[in-house]
Order: sequence, then structure tokens, then C-alpha cells
Amino acid sequence: MKDLYQTDFYSWTQQQAELIRSGRIAELDLHNILEEIEGMGRSDYRALQSRLTVLLMHLLKWQYQPDKRHTGHSWESTLKEQRKQIRRLLRANPGLKSKLPEMLPLAYGDAVEDAHDETGIPASTFPNQCPWRFEEVVDADFKP
Repeated sequence: MKDLYQTDFYSWTQQQAELIRSGRIAELDLHNILEEIEGMGRSDYRALQSRLTVLLMHLLKWQYQPDKRHTGHSWESTLKEQRKQIRRLLRANPGLKSKLPEMLPLAYGDAVEDAHDETGIPASTFPNQCPWRFEEVVDADFKP
């Protein structure tokens, strides 16, 4: 069974599903099933953190490059899209809400680094800690 997991993941998933349907629980590849379940959760966590990082970076750019706000609608579109995807992720995964206090500072640190890379603004220009609450960040009307 473990060889199948390594060589043909799709067939392994179908085999595990059939074992569950037929009540053959003792034959399940529990170690790899556990790994996959944890991996799904990590994937959603990483997706939320990534969306939050992009959103924070664009909020920083919005605040620190006001002269570039009107060069197109891409920043506003990005803010709107990231907020929509964050809401969608949290609706589908309400358990991730408890991770926001640890996630926001990490995402903000990445956003500062990304904003520096994209704009050339020294990272020391930005506040050391996220200046906004999560509720502000995801508020459709909020722009610093």
C-alpha cells in the first residue's frame, strides 16, 4: 500500500476510499492518510497567509506611494481580490480565524520585505509592527 502511495497517488486515494466504504478500516494506510489530512490544513493556512501578505503589501504601497495610486486600477483591484479570497478562505475554514493573531505579524513582515523589493522604499521606512487590526485590513472601505 505504501508503494502505491509513493508511485500512484491517485490510485492510492481511490483504494483508501474503497477500503473505508467497505468497512475494512484495519487495512487503511493511516500514517499517510494522517499526513495528507495535515497537509490539507497546512495548505489552507499557507493560502491565507499568502493572501494576507499580498494584501498588506498593497496597503503599504497605497500608503507610502500616494503618487502612484492613480496610474491604473491594479492596486485597488488587488486589494478587492485579496479581501474577497481571504473572506472565502475564512468562510470555508472558520478554524483558521484562531490563527490570525500569529499570522498577521508574520504576513506583515513578509509584506514589508516584498514592498521594499517592489518599490525600493527602505524597509526601515515602514512600521516595525503591523499598524492595522485584521478587521481594518479586510474592510472593503479601508485604505490607509
